[in-house]
Amino acid sequence: MTIELTSRAFSHNDSIPAIHTCDGKDISPPLSWSSLPAATRSLALIVDDPDAPDPKAPKMTWVHWVLYNIPTDTAGLAENAARGDLPADTLEGLNNWGRTDYGGPCPPIGRHRYFFKLYALDTVLPDLDQPDKEKLLQAMQGHILGKAELIGTYQR
Repeated sequence: MTIELTSRAFSHNDSIPAIHTCDGKDISPPLSWSSLPAATRSLALIVDDPDAPDPKAPKMTWVHWVLYNIPTDTAGLAENAARGDLPADTLEGLNNWGRTDYGGPCPPIGRHRYFFKLYALDTVLPDLDQPDKEKLLQAMQGHILGKAELIGTYQR
């Protein structure tokens, strides 16, 4: 069974509405998931942009949002969840702006891809004290039961 990750705001490989970007209200899009593996104890979400700064010559992956220990009894995140409406016990990591909240698409040039990656884990992770993406991925190593990916695009 494959984990499904969707958004009411945009379809897979379609444009992310401006409200969810730096050109709008910069609020997180609504996300929904289903078909988690039976042994799932927590979820992690990483949103990043592998096309930074220029899709024609990418030099880095820019991290927009890091969440972990999302409870399995949730079926998604509401729009604007990053502004304090996260499920109980969800912990936040640092994005590339050095913040723990959602930072929406704000590409300097070209059309970028934004990967919303949901991981089903067989454990609840300890408090990692606002980890960056790499520290979270290291902590998740050996605990990933499944992964879903939703890609949105944006160009200013």
